[in-house]
Amino acid sequence: MNKKILIAGCVLGVVAIILGAFGAHGLKSLISSESQQVFETGVRYQMYHALFLLFIGSYTVLTKTTKQTIFYLVILGVICFSGSIYGLATNELSSFDFKRIGFITPIGGLLLIMAWLVLLINFFKIKADKS
Repeated sequence: MNKKILIAGCVLGVVAIILGAFGAHGLKSLISSESQQVFETGVRYQMYHALFLLFIGSYTVLTKTTKQTIFYLVILGVICFSGSIYGLATNELSSFDFKRIGFITPIGGLLLIMAWLVLLINFFKIKADKS
């Protein structure tokens, strides 16, 4: 499971860098500056959660079930949150109206929050070091 989480974290990070460069350079003349900022928000949150997965995959105290739960929450959360933001930011370039599926963005955000809460709850379960 750790290998899968670490690979996913790296892939999310690489894709975030590529999309960030594309947003800053490729989309610059195609979308408004406001839409560029929205696109950048999606990239930023994707990168935060790429790093989060790298931490989770490297952290040895969590159980396999906890890691698996966090992994799926983050993957689905990034797809829903960042993915919908990418669509909304580039909406003017597409014949599909991404505003129709804009409700996915807060669902993705909720999944990401849940991943962090699962980690927090597991931190509370760690027994205090008596040294």
